[in-house]
Amino acid sequence: MTMNRPPANALNNGLINRLLATFRALSTQSSPPGVVLTGQGDRFFSAGGDIKEVAGIEISRPRMRVFHALLCEMERYPGPVVCAVRGYAVGGALEFLLHADYVVANRECKIGFPEINHGLLPAAKGIRQAVRKLGLREAQALLYWGELVDAQKALEIGAVNEITTTAQVTIRSVEVCKHLRGKEQKLFAAIKRSLNLTGQMDDSSLEAMTIEDLSAYLTDNSSADARARFLSKNSKKE
Repeated sequence: MTMNRPPANALNNGLINRLLATFRALSTQSSPPGVVLTGQGDRFFSAGGDIKEVAGIEISRPRMRVFHALLCEMERYPGPVVCAVRGYAVGGALEFLLHADYVVANRECKIGFPEINHGLLPAAKGIRQAVRKLGLREAQALLYWGELVDAQKALEIGAVNEITTTAQVTIRSVEVCKHLRGKEQKLFAAIKRSLNLTGQMDDSSLEAMTIEDLSAYLTDNSSADARARFLSKNSKKE
């Protein structure tokens, strides 16, 4: 999925709605594909929200609701979501990275939350995810100062998973996505759901989720095949 909105792939209402609709449509497929999300060109993954659309509460409120819904869809999408980042990924675009399962970036990548310097705020969901993924101190540094950091710093704090050359970003992202998509689908979806959602649930909800996942993968043929291969491999060692 390529965000193609020159010159900086800024996230206007139309683009956000198209991304939301696409994720929702893919998630309803019987076998949801892996998704590699990138931006057109080498200078910008995305410059974040289009500030031209922040013209008043009546316009901004529905836009933020759609953006929040998009983050929820990315978080709950049952297949792998990999971000292929070339250049700037700031503001709302950084929130995409934080809700992805894996992020590959080029050495020229810069990330950050500049909103505080532009009279804006990130989505509350994005702020919470920054704390979860990066830790409170690193999230505070990005959010309070509003300064951008380079690819090496992004790697150190966990905003990206690996750095490669510009030419290899998409190639490597597709490779990672294919590898993750090759895992048993129901198990991957269950693990992802637990990683992303369990921090928001009470103990009874966690138990219900565990039982629901148990029945799903114990009755699935591909999961059974994986267990059989593992048992067979161990028996040969003995």
